[in-house]
Amino acid sequence: MPYHDIEAAPRDELAARQRERLRETVRRAYERVPFYRDRLDEAGVAPGDIESLADLERLPFTTKEDFREAYPDGLFAVDWADVRRIHASSGTTGKPKVVAYTEGDLDVWRQVMARSLAAAGVEPGGTVQNAYGYGLFTGGLGFHDGAEELGTTVVPTGAGETAKQLQLLEDLEADVLACTPSYCLYLAEAAAERGIDPRDLPLSTVTIGAEPFTDPMREEIESALDVTAVDVYGLSEVIGPGVSVECAQAQDGLHVWEDHFYPEVIDPQTGEVLADGEEGELVLTTLTKEALPVLRYRTGDVTTLTAEPCECGRTAVRMDNVAGRTDDLLVVRGINVYPSQIEAAIVDLEAVAPHYRIDLRREGRLDRIEITVERHESYDGSPAALEERVASRLDDVLGVTPDALRVVEPGELERTTVGKVTRVYDHRE
Repeated sequence: MPYHDIEAAPRDELAARQRERLRETVRRAYERVPFYRDRLDEAGVAPGDIESLADLERLPFTTKEDFREAYPDGLFAVDWADVRRIHASSGTTGKPKVVAYTEGDLDVWRQVMARSLAAAGVEPGGTVQNAYGYGLFTGGLGFHDGAEELGTTVVPTGAGETAKQLQLLEDLEADVLACTPSYCLYLAEAAAERGIDPRDLPLSTVTIGAEPFTDPMREEIESALDVTAVDVYGLSEVIGPGVSVECAQAQDGLHVWEDHFYPEVIDPQTGEVLADGEEGELVLTTLTKEALPVLRYRTGDVTTLTAEPCECGRTAVRMDNVAGRTDDLLVVRGINVYPSQIEAAIVDLEAVAPHYRIDLRREGRLDRIEITVERHESYDGSPAALEERVASRLDDVLGVTPDALRVVEPGELERTTVGKVTRVYDHRE
């Protein structure tokens, strides 16, 4: 059952609310954020020109570079006296993207996260062990506040300290675990190493996000822990986790909470808005943010949108699981491929564990791609035979032939216990 009536509202009722909120958001951005006033003036668009949702395409895009150039508070629409919380991205490729929240923003965030957890199958009265990192990263506090809003008990373990995570899971009997997909798998391995059958843990649901994953990896998680693994999507520039979520009932795309976040998919090269079902870059516009209204933010995430009804009864547009990022696209001898496509191809083989590494190098004018995979502990054949199977799979499915392919023993590839997992290592200058 939907947490909020708007989740199953008729599309025309939702569109009316979106139009009203879009007009208010553009007005607020124009009047209170010099950056947007300049951009809208350059585009020849005034707030009064926004009369329908179709007018959204007239608005300029916002990029991560805009956030960094406006560091720290150039995109804020409120005075510091009205800011109740600050979060920020990791800043691994430059200055962090600083985001601000009013009390109203925090209330919206709690509500959309409570919605998300309810859709994921989390019930009031349950216990959520939150293994996302607390601090400037939005994951920890986002899940924490949403779980409390929903009426669950929260065990705020944060990231890492795997031995303690397992002890608390056994002793406090949390039925929900919130963490990254890669950490789910690591936790299952760590349990087995300690003589604990991961399937005997009290978990029934894991809410996974913060990094892309494929259906084979999800299936591995569900099998290893005997759980339902549900994808939660978000990004700090828009609000944090809680922008969209899969419903546990269908697990067939993530419902975007469109009364707060308006989604588009565009051609990343031309900026043209694409039709439902066409793959491109996800663009999001906030409809209710006070401290930091964002117009047409280019997320860099590659996905599709569909307005097809969902069996759960929710009417919100659904986005597909993120296939990769526009800046993650690899070109292997003229063939475009995302790391997630490589993952899907190789992890689908039962003999391969859901851990891999891609190294990119350059020799002269040519790029080289080297792939390292880990054999599944149940595979008892030779590494050479498995290498041949993996190479054949990549060629058959993607038309990709790596320059080097290596099979290593279980546990040999580095695991990530804190933060997002790194799959691609780019050694090119």
